Amino acid sequence: MRLNGKVAIVTGASRGIGLGIVKKFAAEGAHVIAGSTSNPSDVYPDGVEGVKLDVTSEADWARVTKDALAKHGKIDVLVNNAGIIAYEALNELNLEAWNKVIGVNQTGVFLGMRAVIPGMQEKKSGSIINVSSIWGNAAVPGAHAYHATKGAVLMMTKNAAITYVGDGIRVNSMLPGFIDTPLTQSQDPDVNAYVVGLTPMGRAGTPEEIANGCLFMASDESSFMTGAEMVIDGGYLAQ
Repeated sequence: MRLNGKVAIVTGASRGIGLGIVKKFAAEGAHVIAGSTSNPSDVYPDGVEGVKLDVTSEADWARVTKDALAKHGKIDVLVNNAGIIAYEALNELNLEAWNKVIGVNQTGVFLGMRAVIPGMQEKKSGSIINVSSIWGNAAVPGAHAYHATKGAVLMMTKNAAITYVGDGIRVNSMLPGFIDTPLTQSQDPDVNAYVVGLTPMGRAGTPEEIANGCLFMASDESSFMTGAEMVIDGGYLAQ
C-alpha cells in the first residue's frame, strides 16, 4: 500500500497507459480520480472515481480540482497522461492539426499543473508526473507536432520542478518507449514494427511497466527526485 491515503488525479485514464496507472495506484491504496473525455466508469476498479475531463478545458480542470478538494481536502498526485499522436511531417501539417496536438499534449499539461499547484502549495507537498515520450528526446522522420509537444513537456517539467521545489512539490517526467496499448494497436502495423525494430529489447512494453515507474514517482520513496526524467523504453534511448 505504497500510496495509502493519497488522492491522485490521472488523465487519459480510460485505456492504455492511463488505465494501467489507475489500476496500479488503486491497488496501492490511493483514491484515484480517473479523468477522460469518454469516462467509461465500467473499466475502473472499485473505489475509483471516474470523471469527465477534457484536458484542454480550463472549466473542466476547475471543476475536477474543486470537487476533489471539497471531497478529500487535498490532491497529492497528478499524472498528466492524456495525449494524442500524429505522424505528419512539418510541411504536411495544417494549423488545425498542429493546434489539436498542442492542445492535448502541451496545453493540457500546463492547465493540469496550474490547477493542482495552489492546493499542493497549501499542503506543502505533492507529486506531479508528466508523461512525455522517447520522442520528446529523440527524433524520427515526420511526427513534427508530436515531437514538439513531448519535447516541450520535458522542459515544462524541469521549470515547474525548480519553480516549486520550495513548496514541497516534486515534478518529474515519464518517458515511455513503444507500449502495447489500444492506441498503438490501431496504428499502421508497419509503423509499429519499425519502432519495435529500433528497440534493443525487441518487444513492446506494457502499460503495467509504465505504471510501476509512475508508482515510484508518486510515492514517498522518490522524495529526493524532482526535475528528473524516468525512461522506460526497452533500451531505445541508450543507442
